[in-house]
Amino acid sequence: MKFSTKCVHASGGPDSTGAISHPIYMSSTFAHPELGAPGYQYTRESNPTRDRLQDLIAALEDGTDAFAYSSGMAAIDGALHLFQPGDHLILGDDLYGGSIRMFTNIYEQYGIEFTYVGTSDLDAVKAAIKPNTKGIYIETPTNPMMEITDLRALSEIAHNIGALVIVDNTFLSPYFQQPLNLGADIVIHSGTKFIGGHHDVISGFVIVKDEELAAKLRLSFKTIGACLSPMDCWLVIRGVKTLALRMEQHQKNAIALAEWLKTQPKVTKVLFPGLPEHPGYEINKAQTTGFGGMLSFEVDTEETAKKVLEGVELIQFAESLGGTESLLTYPVTQTHPDLKPEDAERKGITRRLLRLSVGIEDTDDLIADLAQAFS
Repeated sequence: MKFSTKCVHASGGPDSTGAISHPIYMSSTFAHPELGAPGYQYTRESNPTRDRLQDLIAALEDGTDAFAYSSGMAAIDGALHLFQPGDHLILGDDLYGGSIRMFTNIYEQYGIEFTYVGTSDLDAVKAAIKPNTKGIYIETPTNPMMEITDLRALSEIAHNIGALVIVDNTFLSPYFQQPLNLGADIVIHSGTKFIGGHHDVISGFVIVKDEELAAKLRLSFKTIGACLSPMDCWLVIRGVKTLALRMEQHQKNAIALAEWLKTQPKVTKVLFPGLPEHPGYEINKAQTTGFGGMLSFEVDTEETAKKVLEGVELIQFAESLGGTESLLTYPVTQTHPDLKPEDAERKGITRRLLRLSVGIEDTDDLIADLAQAFS
């Protein structure tokens, strides 16, 4: 099946009732016809609705197994359970602030060591490798500075030392990028974002191809119990049906807005992988089928940033991304408030930086809203 067809049909056909919309199995437990009979037992471990969703997400990422978590952060936590005290991980130095908070405040106290590097610089990655390096965790594009990492080259570096490559693919979704096919071992999504797509459900996913990794993940998944509820699974299945259509409109709008923002006198920088002048443009083009619907831009003063945030009317000043509605976010206080000021400043996450999740509204309406906010 082609991707857009997978979005509709990869969760499976109608069940014995013929229902086109898959049933929501709101049951915590399941009866057994006889001792030792195969089947479902307890929803924390498995559930028919969740299995449908997991099959769907695995198919979209071209993986063999997927795990649906109660949030994107729970999914990251699930992947980190693969590592032991004394292990060292290389992390991209421009990650979602919540990820950094987890690594710093939770996993460092468990004896896992982290080194942050700009993974677009492969020499810096090589320099950060230690004898105990067991994994490299990245985003590409990064949040919020839109930096691009060469996934094929990074995976080769990691696999030469026996380390796992973990890619948070939230920004592009599997429609535009499939890291497992580029050498990555594990893909993570905040399903709350483009996969769900409607700002109405919190979810997260971990996808793999390797059966041994899948078995390890499944053990922690069913034991800890941060699994997605049947109702939320159904909502995500419904959202995915329009993923291909939505991503095309997100991208169309993002390209137009990026070009428009470049013409604005109060905008000093536009960060979008779809601009030919972006330093990661060629690499991104070589490993994806598109540029996505996320961009960031810098304005001339903190006061301008405040006026734009408070002046937009159609676009909403809100945290999150990837839904049908356009959202404008202030990273320094919303997504990355836990960064040390010097680290934020070094990365360019200043009080002049705004992040825009471009929705599926009409392009002209979005431009008009930003224009009136700037004026």
